Amino acid sequence: MSSEKPIVSPSPHLHGPESTRRVMGDVLIALLPVTLVAFLCYGWSVLILLLSGVATCVLCEYLINRFLLHRPCTIGDLSAIVTGVLLVLNLPPAAPWWIAVVGAVVAIGIAKMTFGGLGQNLFNPALVGRVFLLVSFPVLMTKWTLPHGFLQDYLPMLSSQVDAFTGATPLGVVKEGLISGGVASELAGSYTWQQLLFIRPGGSIGEISSVALLLGGIYLLCRRVIKVTIPVTIMATVAILATIFWSVDPARFTGPFFNVFTGGLLLGGIFMATDYVTSPMTTSGQILYGVGIGVIALCIRYFGSYPEGVSFSILIMNCVVPILNKYCKPRRFGKEAK
Repeated sequence: MSSEKPIVSPSPHLHGPESTRRVMGDVLIALLPVTLVAFLCYGWSVLILLLSGVATCVLCEYLINRFLLHRPCTIGDLSAIVTGVLLVLNLPPAAPWWIAVVGAVVAIGIAKMTFGGLGQNLFNPALVGRVFLLVSFPVLMTKWTLPHGFLQDYLPMLSSQVDAFTGATPLGVVKEGLISGGVASELAGSYTWQQLLFIRPGGSIGEISSVALLLGGIYLLCRRVIKVTIPVTIMATVAILATIFWSVDPARFTGPFFNVFTGGLLLGGIFMATDYVTSPMTTSGQILYGVGIGVIALCIRYFGSYPEGVSFSILIMNCVVPILNKYCKPRRFGKEAK
């Protein structure tokens, strides 16, 4: 019998090949399609905003680790870069460069590092930065422009029916049109399915192409970085509720296709609601989480003063995640089912 004492260590005892750096690298790769489309459609302003936001996020995290927390630098895990890219994709393409800098300081300095850094933050940092900017600079954050970059002359869908909608998102056009006595089905019908899927007029940088966002989502699913549960639950909830409201009163409410493929639903549902730190751990919790995001987002769109509600809905459900993790637990191994 061996006299050596057994070694007791805390879990996890099994380690997979995944690392934070690898996961964040996959997220950056998945964001490449929509970033490239945005650059081709909006021009150099996208690159300037990206450089400003990413550089500020990285610098802010380094300085806080180095001089405030006095601990090793964590910028090598690429999470600060991901936060910077996601923040910029939530900005208007005509936003000045300093908007990205301010949002990045809030995202990293307040929403992330105040809680202790990656893995301890309660709210999605990029969305906190975006909402802070929306509340602080509402005019700049709602100044939308149509695509005017390198692809403008080669995409007739950009100039078909959107000249009258310069400066407004599709959701904003419907909201303003309803206030003026318009009909929701007619207002939403002004946008073709090609515009909603491929190159969408108006909106944030990351809302430019639904297809590009879906390609990034498929990549993340193939790499097993995210699960299908949260994105599908969000989209299904919005589609089902929109179908019900639209069937009851099409003059007041827009349909399911319009609601799923406009605004930030795909960007938020695929890339931000699925954040490991701020989303539930169990499948049942993720389903409730996705349903909550879909319900809140659609209620804000239909009944709120803002035309879009995805950012607010994700942040609200971030608050509920600790409760979902507490009560939505898997059955313990070996425990008999009742």
